[in-house]
Amino acid sequence: MPRTLWLLIIGMAVNVTGSSFLWPLNTIYIHEHLGKSLSVAGLVLMLNAAASVVGNLFGGSLFDKIGGYRSILLGIGITVMALLGLTFWHGWPAYVVFLTFVGFGSGIVFPSMFAMAGSVWKEGGRKAFNAIYVAQNAGVAIGAALGGLVASYSFQLIFLANTLMYIVFLLIAVFGYKGINTISGQQTSILQENRVVKNHTKLYALLILCVGYLLCWVGYVQWQSTIAAYTQEMNISLKQYSLLWSINGALIVLGQPFISGLVKWFKTLKSQMIAGMVIFIGSFAAAASAEQFSAFIVAMVILTIGEMLIWPAVPTIANQLAPKGREGFYQGIVNSTATGGRMIGPLLGGILVDLYGISILFAVLMVLYVFAIMTTLVYDRKLKESKELAHAS
Repeated sequence: MPRTLWLLIIGMAVNVTGSSFLWPLNTIYIHEHLGKSLSVAGLVLMLNAAASVVGNLFGGSLFDKIGGYRSILLGIGITVMALLGLTFWHGWPAYVVFLTFVGFGSGIVFPSMFAMAGSVWKEGGRKAFNAIYVAQNAGVAIGAALGGLVASYSFQLIFLANTLMYIVFLLIAVFGYKGINTISGQQTSILQENRVVKNHTKLYALLILCVGYLLCWVGYVQWQSTIAAYTQEMNISLKQYSLLWSINGALIVLGQPFISGLVKWFKTLKSQMIAGMVIFIGSFAAAASAEQFSAFIVAMVILTIGEMLIWPAVPTIANQLAPKGREGFYQGIVNSTATGGRMIGPLLGGILVDLYGISILFAVLMVLYVFAIMTTLVYDRKLKESKELAHAS
């Protein structure tokens, strides 16, 4: 891998380590410490995610116009200011305001990081995006483990640790990313793209793919929201809950040789994603019947195998579909889709649990994954038809 990609990997690991001090505990903090219902907690997380969606789309377009370096610095700057505010004022409703700005700032950063990874190692293909994905989860493993430990002493220290890690990320970006050239100078507008592939077929294919990706995230985010609160009712401690995410991150980092061998069995990224979605269904079936911490560990291990197949595949497909000069925009769509799932998921899950109970939530999630499989099966149908017509003509 090129040195510039290593710098991106390190930066992403530091970034996610900081955010992982807080995000697994957001619902618990809002529900247990601020005394709000799960539905209200879901609404707060929805606002955070909505701001991140805006940040994703803005950051992706900004990448195409001014490059990754300045886009990332802008995103980090906004996030650091919001985290400083959250460190000093984390009561109600200040918590909501600052968490929303954190979502917007961090949202700007992510599409630029993925687009930069694709641009600095084009020949790497899936490997470049998988490396960033692994870095994210190394951060999850470290941050979640430390976060649960620190939170058991004081949530005040959680906010401070998050801020300090983002300041470190800012220093890495300032001194490490300046020389990375990511402006192609050959912008391709949506209208110009129409000349290459009639009726914007590539963009439509990505949008259909992202419908399934959104549904995947709606389910996945329940582990960070409703299932997090459910574990507390099952007398599972904060340390144990945070350990689940440490297991998740550690498996993703240490399980790369296993997943590399598994990926070779799949002929296409599409089949790889569908297999991951089926595994997701198995994970929620296991969680639905879990009564002890060991059962939640099993469900988390199954979930982790599924996400290792799905999460790196989507930005890889987006990079393959993106016309020259639109890489940031396409990655922005992917990241905003994931964030949209994180936005809808907690609110939907909170409402379902408050009204009908956790068992109904698990049933609904498994149905959503069936729909995700269906959209993934058909996302590239029009793309194949366009290619066949082009060959025929």
